[in-house]
Amino acid sequence: MHLDIRLPIGGFFALVGAVMTGYGLFSDKAIYQRSLGYDVNLWWGLVLLVFGVVMLWMGRKGTSGFKTAEEEEGDSTGEP
Repeated sequence: MHLDIRLPIGGFFALVGAVMTGYGLFSDKAIYQRSLGYDVNLWWGLVLLVFGVVMLWMGRKGTSGFKTAEEEEGDSTGEP
């Protein structure tokens, strides 16, 4: 089993980022008075979402080069 650790990490961060971004878009703007009016849930949600998508992309790109045990055995015997 060739599970790249970037896949579950990317999925988790993308999910949390999507939830935070949604909350930041649809929440009451009055709760952001303590943060000088900045919608911190929206901005950090976007950061987490981008990070998660990049991790998912890197994980999918990295797993395409794996060979199964049968493919490796065929390569070591010199057979095409």
